[in-house]
Amino acid sequence: MTPSDSEISKMPPALSTHAGYARIFQPGKLTFGFIMPLEGYPFSPWPTMHQHLELASKADSAGFSSLWLRDVPFFDPAFGDTGQILDPMVYLGALATTTKQITLGTTGIVLPLRDPVITAKQAMSVDFLSHGRFVMGLSTGDRPTEYPAFGANYDNRAARYRDAWDLIETLTQKNFPKAKSEFYGELNGNLTMMPKPVSKKIPTIVVGRARQEISWIAERSDGWIWHIGDFGQLSDLITWWRSLLPAGVFKPYGYATFFDLDENPDLPLQQGFNGIRTGRNALINLWKTQESQGVSHIALNLKPARRPAADILQEMAEFVLPHFPGAVQTGDTQ
Repeated sequence: MTPSDSEISKMPPALSTHAGYARIFQPGKLTFGFIMPLEGYPFSPWPTMHQHLELASKADSAGFSSLWLRDVPFFDPAFGDTGQILDPMVYLGALATTTKQITLGTTGIVLPLRDPVITAKQAMSVDFLSHGRFVMGLSTGDRPTEYPAFGANYDNRAARYRDAWDLIETLTQKNFPKAKSEFYGELNGNLTMMPKPVSKKIPTIVVGRARQEISWIAERSDGWIWHIGDFGQLSDLITWWRSLLPAGVFKPYGYATFFDLDENPDLPLQQGFNGIRTGRNALINLWKTQESQGVSHIALNLKPARRPAADILQEMAEFVLPHFPGAVQTGDTQ
């Protein structure tokens, strides 16, 4: 049984006032965003990126909550997808200047393949450029072929993930810190990293399982975005997740999914491998149910979409978002 809204704890003050985090995560409310690129490319491993910045601006002005970027450094034919092609942290700099209010995030940076000191510097830079709209999602990735190219150990990636997480947290939140990591560098108290976050911290969420215990995710992260999973088990999953959270603290659960909105508004929901195809009426019913179950955010990947992204955004903005008041947000944050 999913706890009622009255049983849901409140967000920590540092996050409730964070422009990016508070836009997508609110107790008892469901919001929606998109995994970039805003483009369907069902028969190709890579997108055209045609009018990608214009479409991002359109999603922003339409009131959607977030734009998420994946970390896919190589094209692996066995994997079959390159995401938005562009490096996520570089691309976020462009999106920060193109958009005004929408949350910008990563789903997620493959942390064991990246230097955590550089990742911390990039995150703080994006946070500054976006006026505090950045939410950082961190993962361990699911493409083992990439690890040899980086000279990275695949077997200890879970431990390096935790070590890098701690180092990023230290660099972004403390001045002249002292810290010694197991796999990375050492801080001796004579250096500090700038610019510090616009708010008190950069919200950091776990994307996927990251090969961590769920109890660790519940304790250390600011939220969890997983895959679509079994909708029949969603209520039990969220109840379990909330039972692991620190007392009195709200931390959101969301999921990412491949998504194709059919032109027929009455098309029944079709759930396939890690994705859904549906008309808008079944979609509204599904998301109303999931909102009541406690889902906080859904990140939609348009790769399998057969319609122009602009048409999907327009239909959702006109017919779907009004059913979810928490998801419709306007007003310039800059």
